[in-house]
Amino acid sequence: MSSSYPPAPSVAKESCKVLLLENIHESAAEMLSADGFQVETLKTALSESELRERLANVQLLGIRSKTQVTAAVLAQAKQLIGVGCFCIGTNQIDLLAAKRAGIAVFNAPFSNTRSVAELVVAEVIMLARQLGDRLREVHVGKWRKIATQSYEVRGKTLGIVGYGHIGRQVGVLAEMFGMRVAYYDRATKLPMGNNRVCATLEALLSESDFVTLHVPATTETHEMIGATELAQMKPGSYLLNASRGTVVQIAPLVAALQSQHLAGAAIDVFPEEPESNVDDFRTPLQDLPNVILTPHIGGSTGEAQAAIGREVATSLLKFYNSGTTTGSVNFPQLELPQPPGTHRIVNVHQNVPGVLRDVNRIVSEHNANIHSQMLATDADIGYLIMDLDEDLARAVHDGVARLSTNIRTRALY
Repeated sequence: MSSSYPPAPSVAKESCKVLLLENIHESAAEMLSADGFQVETLKTALSESELRERLANVQLLGIRSKTQVTAAVLAQAKQLIGVGCFCIGTNQIDLLAAKRAGIAVFNAPFSNTRSVAELVVAEVIMLARQLGDRLREVHVGKWRKIATQSYEVRGKTLGIVGYGHIGRQVGVLAEMFGMRVAYYDRATKLPMGNNRVCATLEALLSESDFVTLHVPATTETHEMIGATELAQMKPGSYLLNASRGTVVQIAPLVAALQSQHLAGAAIDVFPEEPESNVDDFRTPLQDLPNVILTPHIGGSTGEAQAAIGREVATSLLKFYNSGTTTGSVNFPQLELPQPPGTHRIVNVHQNVPGVLRDVNRIVSEHNANIHSQMLATDADIGYLIMDLDEDLARAVHDGVARLSTNIRTRALY
C-alpha cells in the first residue's frame, strides 16, 4: 500500500466518532465499537442547539424518533457522512438537505414488524372484549361480569390501511384467529394468504369491523382519517392507529366515540408526544370508554430493539466501509463487490451533465486503471463508486474532490 494513501478503515476508524442518542439498544454500540469506532451513547434526545454542538467531530449519528435533524443542524455537521434512524420513520430528518450535503440516511423498515403486528392483534381482541375497561374496573374494586357488547373476533373483518411489512404481518396473524382480512394501499401489493384488496379507502372503511392504520407520515397521509372517513366506518366498529400520530384527527375521533358511532379505539401514536418519560401527557381521548391508549410502544420489545440496533448498525458499517447505499432512504442505491488489490473512491456530486466525463478525464490524465465503476443518480445527486490501482488512487481522489460539482469524496481503502 502506498504510504501517501489513507490507512485501512480498521485503522482510520480509531479517530472516527459515532454518537447514538435516545437510548438506542446496546447491540448497535457493540457492533460499531467492535469495528473500531469511538462510540458515545446518550439516553435522551438533544435539542437543535445541543445537536449542532455535539456533531462537530462526529462521522455517524444514530437517533430514534425524538431527535430533529434539521437543515441547520446538517449545515454545521461538516464531518457527518451518515445518519441511522433506529426506527421505521424518517420524517424527523430533513432528507433533502442531508442528501444535498452528501449525508446518507438509513432506517430499520423490517426489525420491529412482528412486535407491532402482535400489539395490533392483541388490541383487536382487547377492544372486542372491552378488556381495557374491565381491567380498570377490577383494579378499583368493581366487579362487572357482563357479556354485553363483548364479541369474538372470529368471522369479523379487519381492514388494513397500508399493506407494507407491518400490514402484511397483521393480516397473516389476523387470519390465524379466523378473521376476514381486507386491505387498501395506494400501491399494488401482492396479498398474503386469503387477504384481499379493496379498490378504495371508502370501500374498506365501510365493510370493516376493525380498521388498523399502517402508513408513513407523508403529505398524503397527514390527517387522512377525519370526520368524513370516520363517518364512512361501520356503526359499532373500531379504529386502531400504531402508525403516525398525524394520520388521525383527534377531535373527530373523540366525537365519533362519544356518539358511539365507533365502539372503541386503540391509539399508540399521537400528534404531539412528550419529549421524555418524565413529562406529563394529556389527550382528549383520555377517560373515554373502551379506548386503549399506549405510549408509542408498538415496536418497544427487547427482540425488536436488539434487531433494530443490528439492522441499522449493519447499514452504517457497510456504507462507511464499502460505500454501499442499499437501504438508504435518500441516496441512489449502489452496492459493488470489491476487486482484490484495489483502492475504492466514492463520490457524491451534483447531478448535472458531464460529471462522469470529468471524472474519467482525471483518471485518464493519471493513467490510472479502473477495475470497476458504478454510477447511480436521482434528481439531485449522483453517487459514484470507483475501484482503482492503489498507487494512483490518491491523485485521482484529490482531483475528483476539486471538481466544482463535488459534494463529498471519500477514499475508503
